[in-house]
Amino acid sequence: MSRRVLVTRPEPGASQTAERLRIAGFSPLVLPLSETRALPVVSVPESFDVVAVTSANAIRHTSRALLDRLAGSRCYAVGQKTEAIVGQAGFTDIVTGPGDAEALADAIISAEKRGAAILYLCGRVRLPAFEERLRSAGIGVHPVETYDTAGISHESSSIRRLLDERPVDAVLLYSARAAEAFASIVSRPELAFLFKAAGLFCLSSRVASAFGGYDTIEIHIAAEPNEEALLQLLETAR
Repeated sequence: MSRRVLVTRPEPGASQTAERLRIAGFSPLVLPLSETRALPVVSVPESFDVVAVTSANAIRHTSRALLDRLAGSRCYAVGQKTEAIVGQAGFTDIVTGPGDAEALADAIISAEKRGAAILYLCGRVRLPAFEERLRSAGIGVHPVETYDTAGISHESSSIRRLLDERPVDAVLLYSARAAEAFASIVSRPELAFLFKAAGLFCLSSRVASAFGGYDTIEIHIAAEPNEEALLQLLETAR
């Protein structure tokens, strides 16, 4: 019998991940715990040297007019999946990072001159490490926030219907926010039986930290903070 895997990432990524899991022989169940929403871009700097993107959602929620304006610039993409979205958006000069925002910052520091200006397409909710590392190296960062992330609440009854009153074997968690939301779900007494034997597969140690007080939960952390490593971890844990 195929393993039941709960996917918690936002759409459209959730359905894409579910299809990959289905092809790999799993039984995916999609329960997004957050959603992304486009933000109006208030201002864009007239002068900058390169563009940086650490989330494919930043590109997905950027207007066509702004993409056309930026597409002639070099773009640093955090990893291969983001690179693909950046290329589809019209960029041709793309430098691909290893999948980690801080490592991408190091790559930019190595390649660009001190005093360079980075136009950073990003979400309103984000970790500060990427920008802090660049600024500490004397590189200017101009954030252009194109989207926001909002949590999605689910009634216990709807979760039980989705899971058909049957336990899941694994849960994929991609962000600290989703992990906190899922920890809240797990704590509901009426849902505990659905997750008591599930392994939690986390994109990073920061994601896993939401479960520090749960001694009985089986937690797995991807070797690298990307979906390829996360799904490989899921495969090896069969």
